[in-house]
Amino acid sequence: MATTALESPGWRIVRNVGAARGVVVRSRSLVGNFAAGLQTLFGGAISVYASLCGRTGADSDRMMCEHAMINGANAIVAMRYDANEILSGGAEAIRQGAAVVAEPER
Repeated sequence: MATTALESPGWRIVRNVGAARGVVVRSRSLVGNFAAGLQTLFGGAISVYASLCGRTGADSDRMMCEHAMINGANAIVAMRYDANEILSGGAEAIRQGAAVVAEPER
């Protein structure tokens, strides 16, 4: 379970495990950058970069959840997401949150 909220209805946080994070930096290949350049000539959505950003975000989410589970958490609260272009055709995605142990409320 991962949420941007500070708590999740029906669940009680019993222990704070610490920060969980997933950081991914990815770039397109020369061919991918060329294809994206062609798409910019015609306008509209640049599907090559949208795909890059989508995969990068999904991978950072998976890494954050794995980091939390390795440290004994079963939930993440106060999750945040940040994405940046760090070079031409390169994307960085960072997901982070508080890894916690939560149990169902009685």
